[in-house]
Amino acid sequence: MFTGIITGMGRIVAIHRLGSSSDHGKRLTIETPPGYLDDVGLGDSIALNGACMTATALYPAQNQFTIDISAESLDKTCGLAEPGVINLEKALRAHDRLGGHIVSGHVDGIGRVTHFAQVGESWELRIRAPLSLGKYLAYKGSITVNGVSLTVNRVQDLAGHADKAPGCEISINLIPHTVENTALGQLTQGSPVNLEIDLIARYVERMLQDSPLKQASL
Repeated sequence: MFTGIITGMGRIVAIHRLGSSSDHGKRLTIETPPGYLDDVGLGDSIALNGACMTATALYPAQNQFTIDISAESLDKTCGLAEPGVINLEKALRAHDRLGGHIVSGHVDGIGRVTHFAQVGESWELRIRAPLSLGKYLAYKGSITVNGVSLTVNRVQDLAGHADKAPGCEISINLIPHTVENTALGQLTQGSPVNLEIDLIARYVERMLQDSPLKQASL
C-alpha cells in the first residue's frame, strides 16, 4: 500500500528485454537520489509512476535498483517502457503518516493531459480520463496521477468526437512544491498519465450493486 506522497524522483536509465516476443516483459534499471535505497530490502515494493513493482536487485553504491515488469503491466500503464524521469514512492509502513490517501499501486486506466498551464503561483492540470473511470471521480475527491495523490477541483463529462471517445475531464490544482518535487512538472499537453481511482470508491460501488448471491436468494 502507498499514500501518493512521492518520496523521490528517479530515472529509468536502462531497459533490458526479457524475451524476444511481445509476450515477454522487460527489466528496468532505475537510478535514485543518493541514499534512497538505504532502507530498501530485496523484494520490497516501490511504486514507479504509481505502479507497484518489486525490487529484484539492489545496487546502493550506484544508487540503482532493478525491477521486472510484465507485458501485461506494460500494456496497462504508461511511462515505464522508455528511459526518463519517474516518480518513486516506497511502500507504506504501519507507523507512517497517511499524508495523501490510500493507494494500492494498481493503475486503473491511462488518461491524457489536455491542459497544463500556470495560474498565479500554481498550475492547472486538466486530464481526460476514460469514460469507465468517470463514475469514480468526484469534486474534492482523490485521484492518483502518476503516483501522486491529488484533489479533483472540477469534473466534466465529455461527449465523443470523430477522433476522440467519450470521456471525463478533471481539473487539478498543483502547488509549486508538487511541480518542483515530482515528475508532474515535465508533463505537456498530450502526455499520457497513469490514473488510480480512490480505493474506497471501488468498495462503495460494490456494496451498492445487487450481488448475484442476493439475487439468487430472492
